[in-house]
Amino acid sequence: MSLDGKIVLVTGGSRGIGRAICLHLAAQGATVGINYVSNSIAAEEVLAEITAQGGKGFLSGFDVADSKAVQKAIKEITAEQGGVDILVNNAGITRDGLVARMKDDDWDAVLNTNLKGAFTCSKAAMRGMMKKRWGRIINITSVVGFLGNAGQVNYASAKAGLVGLTKSMARELAGRKVTVNCVAPGYIVTDMTSDLSEDIKEKIKAEIPMATLGTPEDVAGAVAYLASDESGYMTGQTLHVNGGMYMGN
Repeated sequence: MSLDGKIVLVTGGSRGIGRAICLHLAAQGATVGINYVSNSIAAEEVLAEITAQGGKGFLSGFDVADSKAVQKAIKEITAEQGGVDILVNNAGITRDGLVARMKDDDWDAVLNTNLKGAFTCSKAAMRGMMKKRWGRIINITSVVGFLGNAGQVNYASAKAGLVGLTKSMARELAGRKVTVNCVAPGYIVTDMTSDLSEDIKEKIKAEIPMATLGTPEDVAGAVAYLASDESGYMTGQTLHVNGGMYMGN
């Protein structure tokens, strides 16, 4: 699968799953924009790794929850790179807590970043895709958006909302040859899961038929397929990368 000549923007691209996606797509020949909010050092490290491997990339610092900042960033990328061909909405945060104790601010912060951020970035990037009559929008949802999870009502709601956003945009953009799909990771080895105790990790593994946590590279491979020409007749779909933890539609 070659992505030569394609311009990619990966939100939340400085670490974890986003980092793996940036590296994988750059290895396929794409010029990759690494989005970050505050951790510029981590983003620069990803860019350095891409260039060391002979790839191309650039940094794009903005908060996906800030619609004005998103619009400004997309305009700059369009002026400097020629537009965004492939958008990966990966940026996400958590503010866990039980419903009865959850603060409104924690609900709003997660929905604004994880769901509204994907809407805002997609809206800004899709105009160029529609003009070119080619584009890929890939939203990173989560297994908890399908299963639910106690203590994560805001996160699960945002991730479930991404599925509805994906299907609706897919219907609107299909006529312009722009596909919109989801990747739904299960439990992946990242900074978020590294904070879990070994006891909790073992309980999670017991619920996974493959009995292991996934890697960021597992998710990146699914994203690479959806970004490619090979997936051109797929839109409005979700690829589940969870070791069999969830096998629903």
